[in-house]
Amino acid sequence: QVQLVESGGGFVQAGDSLRLSCVLSIDIDRKYGFGWFRETPGKERGLVAAISSNGGRAFYPDSVKGRFTISRDNAKRTVYLQMTTLQPEDTAVYYCAASRLSYTLRKIDYHYWGQGTQVTVSS
Repeated sequence: QVQLVESGGGFVQAGDSLRLSCVLSIDIDRKYGFGWFRETPGKERGLVAAISSNGGRAFYPDSVKGRFTISRDNAKRTVYLQMTTLQPEDTAVYYCAASRLSYTLRKIDYHYWGQGTQVTVSS
């Protein structure tokens, strides 16, 4: 069973930065693609970043492009989401997810999920 544990969420002011971490229970080597999603009450969980199995490709929606960066450290079995210039609209529960596909943007293709970490941005 693959387990993902997120950390790094918290309460920050607008303009601040946070780095989320997602540690996996297995070696991630080059087999898994990863994504970070976020969810707010009443809205569907949406993708905010994705990275390919070899780290060579990444995707960001326009809402976070230039502010968020996804990365992976296979040796540490960890995936990161660096978030800068945070805004109140970034407030959400953030989820890390792993896919057995090397790279995907579709939520349905993510097979393993963490429990989520809350990020709250105050104006």
